[in-house]
Amino acid sequence: MTWIWILAGLVGLLALLIVVMVAFVYRNPRKAHQHTPEKFNIPFQEVRFSTKNNRSLYGWWIPAKGKHPSPTIVLIHGWGRNVERMLPYIRQLHPLGYNLLAFDSRNHGSSDPDHYSSMLKFAEDIVSAVDFVQKHSEADPERIGLLGLSIGGAASIYAAAHDSRIRSVVTVGAFAHPGDVMRYEFQQYHIPYFPFVWLLLKYVELRIGAKLDAIAPVKDIQQANASIFLIHGENDVVVPLEQARQLEQAGRPEKVRLWVVPGKGHSDCHFHPEFWGKVESFLEQTLGTDS
Repeated sequence: MTWIWILAGLVGLLALLIVVMVAFVYRNPRKAHQHTPEKFNIPFQEVRFSTKNNRSLYGWWIPAKGKHPSPTIVLIHGWGRNVERMLPYIRQLHPLGYNLLAFDSRNHGSSDPDHYSSMLKFAEDIVSAVDFVQKHSEADPERIGLLGLSIGGAASIYAAAHDSRIRSVVTVGAFAHPGDVMRYEFQQYHIPYFPFVWLLLKYVELRIGAKLDAIAPVKDIQQANASIFLIHGENDVVVPLEQARQLEQAGRPEKVRLWVVPGKGHSDCHFHPEFWGKVESFLEQTLGTDS
């Protein structure tokens, strides 16, 4: 019977190790913003709106210049960030005639906590943001777009595949499959897939209440009616470029396009001299403006 207790102890130790690994690698630093659109003399309103589990999301509503109702772009930050990450996008897009809504996803910035973060929760929060936009008197409910970074981009694809109100999507550094990215991350730590990473993925699925295969954007992108512009840094070491190529191949050719940004990584694509021109052209084609 001694060997049974030894085996049980090893299993318990392995389970504890998995929990510690998840907590360490996927810890979510919660930081409030330090700057607002006032930094660029852009008028805005602080807003709150509800999401799943009776939680409240904090955001900035930046009305379009010119007449209303106007098309609206919802801006979604990445993991561990907050609305402040979207300030360069607000500064660039505000003069173009769009309403802008930037918000903190749950467990980020000034929004409510809700146990843990996941791509699925980001997507649920995006849908709640679309609900908010649709009810706003300054917004055209037929012209709603998303611009998401990293996990915010992946969640935008997932949301667009399940919400036909979303007409246009721009992603920067989005992943195709969360499990693939997690496996890639643990390869950097030289951790063997079996049993450690395999058990970790099973634990993550248990925690989020969904199979990673079922929520992978690469499985859903073809269902999206929205036009999708995938932007990905050539030298991205956080989400490998192959993830973007998988999304492009899985999408409908008439709806999905990919731009590989030369010499850029995961968080600096917007510094490329062609970035804003390409984004503005895509948004004009898919949403139009009234400015």
